[in-house]
Parts: sequence; C-alpha cells; structure tokens
Amino acid sequence: MVIDAHLGEREKKQLDVVAGHGLRNVHLYEGEEWIHIRDAVGDLTRDFLCLNQVYPGGFHIPKRFLGENIIHLPTVKTHVFTTTTGAMKNAFGGLLNERRHWTHPVIHETLVDLLMVQQRIHRGIFAVMDGTFAGDGPGPRCMLPYVKNVLLASADSVAIDAVAAQLMGFDPLSIKYIRLAHERGLGCGDPKKIDIVGDVEAAAERWGFVGPFRKMTFASRMQHQIYWGPLKTPIEWSLKTVLAPWAYIASVLYHDSFWYPLVAKRKMKAVLASDWGRLFRNWEHLSPDHDGFPNVGTEVARVARTGLRALLTSLKVLATCVREAPEFAARRRRTMKKHSHA
Repeated sequence: MVIDAHLGEREKKQLDVVAGHGLRNVHLYEGEEWIHIRDAVGDLTRDFLCLNQVYPGGFHIPKRFLGENIIHLPTVKTHVFTTTTGAMKNAFGGLLNERRHWTHPVIHETLVDLLMVQQRIHRGIFAVMDGTFAGDGPGPRCMLPYVKNVLLASADSVAIDAVAAQLMGFDPLSIKYIRLAHERGLGCGDPKKIDIVGDVEAAAERWGFVGPFRKMTFASRMQHQIYWGPLKTPIEWSLKTVLAPWAYIASVLYHDSFWYPLVAKRKMKAVLASDWGRLFRNWEHLSPDHDGFPNVGTEVARVARTGLRALLTSLKVLATCVREAPEFAARRRRTMKKHSHA
C-alpha cells in the first residue's frame, strides 16, 4: 500500500519501467480535472447501493477516465476490510478522491457501486492480477508475502477476484462484495461457472491462507472497532471532520515508524531472497531473452530503510499525509479559487 505516490513510484522502481517504455505517470490529484458523478453517469446513480447515502451531494471522478479503456494491475492479497482485494477494489483510489475513507463502513457496497460506474464510463475493462507474490494476513499494510508464481487475467473483474479468492482458500461467494456483484449481474463470482484457460493445474491450487482476521495487528483491530465496533459512536464522527488527520498520523506512526522497520524486515527475509526478490534487486543490469530473464542475479533484495532512516522516512510520509489530507487540501483549493476570482 502506497500513501505517498511519488515515494512509491520511485522506491518500487516504477519510474524506471515507465521511462523504459516511453510512458509517464499521471497523478490524478495533481492538476487533473474531476467531473461530478451525475454528469458522468446520469441516472445510474439511482441504482447505487450506498454512495448516495455516503455522499448526499454526490462526488467527483477523473474526467480523463470517461470513454477510455482501463487496465487494472492488482495483486493477489488479503485485506482487513474486505477479506480479499483485487480488481474491483483497485478502482477505489482512482474513482473516489476526497473523503473516500467515509465509505469504509460500507466498503463492500461501495465496490459494487464503483464497478457499476466503471462499466458505464469505460469502453473496456481488463485486469491482470499479479500472484508472483501473494499476501496473507492483515493486509494490505501488514500482509505476509509468499511466492506463488501465478498471473491471472480477465475482462470480468468479478470473476478474476473470485478465482483469486479461491486460490487463497476462500469461498468467493462468502465474500460480500463478490456476492453482491455476482447477484447484480456485474460479473461472475461463482467459480463453477467460470471458464479457466491456460494453466488449469495452477488454477486448481488452494493455498490455505489464514486470511486477514486471525492475526490482526493492533492498528487493524482498532480500525474494526471504529468502523463496526463499540468505538464507532464515540470516534467515527471525527473522521468526517477537520479532526480526521489524527487517523493518518496514527497509521503512519504505527506502520511506517514501528511495523515496517521492526517487524516487516524479519518476516520478509525469505521473499527478498527469492528469484523474484533478486530480479527486483538486479533487473536494471540484466538482459532478458524471449522467455524472460534466464538469470536473475545473485544479490538479494533488501529493505534499505531501517532504524533511524526508516523513522525519518516515515516522518516525511506523515508530513505528506497531513499536508494532503482532504480536510486541509479542500480548504487550500477554496482559498486559491477565492483569490483567483479576486
């Protein structure tokens, strides 16, 4: 999970890949035009399961998405809010800009509404899901990666999420967002009705993941208490006010200052030394052939920032979170707009 997009694109070497193919990244929150949802999809909003209640005045989506094809590149992993996450949830950060955390209490219904929006605004939807590593446990921020060596692809977001869930060892139709989308005909969530082509033996694997709820972190337990438990009444209201940045601060302090530098490095040792870890570490200096990379190098991937360096980086991320918090960013935009008309 990436909070600071500029840090993420650099640390994950995405900038090198994009530049190597003559492409560029577009940061949706930096100068892109957003359009009101009712102007984008019209009467479709009447069919929303929850977004009309979450946002009575509506919300905005990126105007550049209208009429375009979309390719989702999610990963196979678990999630403490939705059990699993994949193609359907991949649209969450792109279609909802400010205050998307308001939808967390109704996250399953939100993903269904967003899939309806996608099917209306995009000419085509395709997903390629990366299961070279697959994450188990309290994801996305504290998942444990395992080498699984699979890639999934489908034009049906519901079907690909269902197959991924089944690979991880879950019943897809027991996962609410998959079941709701299946029942509404937005895709096929029943594995018995999904045609599998390619490596059918890999598709028959069942990894037996424990899921996100058995060993939850302190942070994920608190999130559940706030959104669905006894802390909902006394605390959740604050997440819809100017006080909301307290949650961003708490998350960064726990994950970036504590969990990553003190826990993650030890737990990720095996995957960092795997073929995929070594490929990530060395790929700039490797030469592929028509089958891929026959040699992935000897140096293992490493967690570069630990201890004091990790703390300093987390403080920079924290500053970004506070600076870009919707509650503050909206005020800045209103101020700038007011000055531009003065």
